[in-house]
Amino acid sequence: MAHEHADLHDPETDPLATYVLEPDDVRTLLARVVAGPGHATASSAAPFTGAPVAAVPLTTPGDLPGAARRARAAQRLWAARPLRERTAVLLRVHDLLLERQSDVLDLLQVETGKARTHAWEELGDVANTARYYALRARRFLAPRTVRGLTGPFASARVLRHPYGVVGIVTPWNYPLSLGLGDALTALVAGNAVLLRADPQTALTLLWCAELLEDAGLPADLLQVLVGGPDVGMALLEHVDHAGFTGSTRAGRVFGARAGELGVPVTLELGGKNAMYVAEDVDVEATAAGAVRACFGSAGQLCASIERIYVHQDVHDDFVAALVRRAAALRLGAGLDYRADMGSLVGPAQLARVVEHVEDAVGHGATVLTGGEQRPDLGPYFYEPTVLADVPPEARAHREETFGPVVAVYPVASDDEAVAAMNDSELGLLAAVWTRSTARGTALAARVRAGMVAVNDTHHVLWGSVGAPVGGVGASGHGRRHGREGLWETTWTQSVVAQRGVHTGRGLGMRHVHDLGTEVWPRVLTRLLEVERALRLP
Repeated sequence: MAHEHADLHDPETDPLATYVLEPDDVRTLLARVVAGPGHATASSAAPFTGAPVAAVPLTTPGDLPGAARRARAAQRLWAARPLRERTAVLLRVHDLLLERQSDVLDLLQVETGKARTHAWEELGDVANTARYYALRARRFLAPRTVRGLTGPFASARVLRHPYGVVGIVTPWNYPLSLGLGDALTALVAGNAVLLRADPQTALTLLWCAELLEDAGLPADLLQVLVGGPDVGMALLEHVDHAGFTGSTRAGRVFGARAGELGVPVTLELGGKNAMYVAEDVDVEATAAGAVRACFGSAGQLCASIERIYVHQDVHDDFVAALVRRAAALRLGAGLDYRADMGSLVGPAQLARVVEHVEDAVGHGATVLTGGEQRPDLGPYFYEPTVLADVPPEARAHREETFGPVVAVYPVASDDEAVAAMNDSELGLLAAVWTRSTARGTALAARVRAGMVAVNDTHHVLWGSVGAPVGGVGASGHGRRHGREGLWETTWTQSVVAQRGVHTGRGLGMRHVHDLGTEVWPRVLTRLLEVERALRLP
């Protein structure tokens, strides 16, 4: 499978086919799962058809100690290598991803059900991330010199060390971006990675493990675990740092356990992301951006826009344009670029979307377009849906739907829009659309969200890989991307060396204390006054 296109088999039309993917095509990938003898298996369903994909071995908590021992042994050698060797692996990953993109795009679509354009966005994101850290890691990880207490008589340096073994718990919806992308960051810093894959998208991450090996990554530095919450929680007992992406509820449980164990964590959790449309926008351009922001990956991403606040002066025109464009989206299943939107991932996600829409309608909301399942296309397809008049008591007003559903609300001013956008415990992403960039950036600074796009969507935020991304409040803490994202996987060590201590010359603290307890506090008081007058940091 690794270097060939996937052959799709639908048991409804091919009674001889048991799995969507031929077992022989994925056997070498499945052998990479960390799983002991007699392991259980899980068969995920292909969203496009509902047919089983493959029987994936499952990791148990009992498999983790051995995996951690292997990872630690490999990590010590890896961290000792010159940084240029680690960055060279990332550059080869970049090249191989682009060369073999058709293979992994097939897998992504088979396992997630997303449209191919949305699958490509993941691939492009990881290639972008790999190149960025390959070219910037040396600068970000370099020792930093700071001023010592005694000025020229002391050298003070801040060093960065890899944590050691980093655990990454990645969800099913973006296995490339949130799995391989996070792993590359940890690896270039000198860590080993234990990567817990959701069974739904395990094959994609196993393909990534094979890709890393082909790019030159030594054995055992990245190991793929496949399982549910039990494996993710048990992982915390064997790692030095952990990253978790998932729901706010699950993230709080994960973070609480990490706190008990003293393991530092990075959490990216849920979002009920809002967008503001000011009165001066180009309505058609803004509606086109809104469609991209609301219905990418069928709305199954933390950064999807689910609330739009529209200035009353352009409300009717904007809503008409949004509805027209949403209704025109092409839904479809196929390993090609013809569809604008794919399927929801499975029955649980479909049930949540249906429940949110029906609940909103039951509370008086109006469906402007969509609101229907599409079993003619596949078992879990749901139309792009725009709601109006969604009251506060409706679940879709405050809870994350995680599907192709957006609610629109009129507002009378910028202040009203900002207040409405901030009326949530979640603070992941927001967007502001206005002709005035200055106005947009000023409004963005007032929005309580870790990421704010002005006149664009999450794509430009996520793709600006030098800028850290993440949430505030119930949307988590810690950052991906930028130097901050790399620093998340390292710990700092301050080394201060005092000169002249052994020669009797210099102005070290030893010489100051030798002045006597009645004198040295006055000397240091004067020193602080002088430094303040000279504005020395």
